[in-house]
Amino acid sequence: MMRPIILTIYGAEVKCASCIHLPTAFETMEWLEAAITRKFPDEEFDFVYCDIDSPNGEEQESYAERILDDEFFYPLVVIDGEVVAEGNPKLSRIYEKVEELQAARNTSQASG
Repeated sequence: MMRPIILTIYGAEVKCASCIHLPTAFETMEWLEAAITRKFPDEEFDFVYCDIDSPNGEEQESYAERILDDEFFYPLVVIDGEVVAEGNPKLSRIYEKVEELQAARNTSQASG
């Protein structure tokens, strides 16, 4: 059994100043979850929401700090440890990344 692709969405209860008209990071995660699971019905995903004010573990703390330092905008979408989108995420870029991961898995499975 292959491990799921992990999508972590970072955000905060309070929207960033430039995101007033956009959904919250949590709503963004729910939207991404619906869209991605519909597009990739045979893939297993873990969707993780991280509130930047209460990160859990080293990786989340690191990204949360970088968002708070204005290095990234939120919502920040990280897939398997790689930043894929920030601010208003584009589905096409996220789909591309999932397809890259699937291709890499299929290659390593074929050679393994």
